[in-house]
Amino acid sequence: MARERKGEGFHSAAGLIRYFDAEEKTAFKIDPRLVIAMCIATVVVITAVKFAYPL
Repeated sequence: MARERKGEGFHSAAGLIRYFDAEEKTAFKIDPRLVIAMCIATVVVITAVKFAYPL
């Protein structure tokens, strides 16, 4: 049977935290309001196309 390694999980988590902290500083940031506005615009366009070209 495989033995559990108790100390290994923390080291893995620490590496992930360091990776995401470094990624966050250089990441492309989008305003949440822009995302919501794009979703609403997409719904409006799809609805307009459905009315313009019904099946």
